[in-house]
Amino acid sequence: MAIKQTVGREALGAFAPKFAELNDDVLFGQVWSREDKLSLRDRSIVTVVALMAQGLTDSSFQYHLTTAKNNGVTKTEIAEILTHAAFYAGWPKAWAAFRMAKEVWAEDNACDAKAKHQNEMAFPIGAPNDAFAKYFIGQSYLAPLSTQQVGIYNVTFEPGCRNNWHIHHAKNGGGQILVCVAGRGYYQEWGKPAQELRPGDMVNIPTGVKHWHGAAPDSWFSHLAVEVPGDETSNEWLEAVDNTAYFKATAKEV
Repeated sequence: MAIKQTVGREALGAFAPKFAELNDDVLFGQVWSREDKLSLRDRSIVTVVALMAQGLTDSSFQYHLTTAKNNGVTKTEIAEILTHAAFYAGWPKAWAAFRMAKEVWAEDNACDAKAKHQNEMAFPIGAPNDAFAKYFIGQSYLAPLSTQQVGIYNVTFEPGCRNNWHIHHAKNGGGQILVCVAGRGYYQEWGKPAQELRPGDMVNIPTGVKHWHGAAPDSWFSHLAVEVPGDETSNEWLEAVDNTAYFKATAKEV
């Protein structure tokens, strides 16, 4: 169902009231509303192609790309639409259109990557790890798997996400075990090279060892964090792993 438009009156009501009326009441109020003749999705496709053909890749083009997405046009479909139109409208115009379309459908790219990562492992990604967000750079997620006897949590990192340097403490026992279950990541102890982690790898972290772990710059990463039972256990959170240290550890240049 078409949404009643007021943008014309809001932007030009005082300066050009007739134009604003035609924009809101005729173009959007009458033409776009004839969904029994042509669906909103198809009208969006026609509009996007018409604007691209004129080279009008401005804010109005971005608006209609967003409208097309909201009307059900997928990332795959818009890529095919613009590719097809490029042969008729011109290659440079397509390049300009693609740059804006990538921005509009960027969230879909992230969602697709997250869904793909979830499909690679048996454990849930969980909810955003908001309670510990101040100890991370980037977005992490936490899924509690066991909170009795032995604490087991699935921790997921978006690409480039890592936790701060930290130390596990305990009077007796304690520490942590990491079991990598999906993606690619890194673990590093203070004063030592970073260790690349892939599914099936395991890391035993004793108490008193300063370390960090997280995703590779270009990959999602998940590991199970197993809490080793102990007396008077605690975590000491320290400084963040800044970009210089992180990219050096992961063999990437800043």
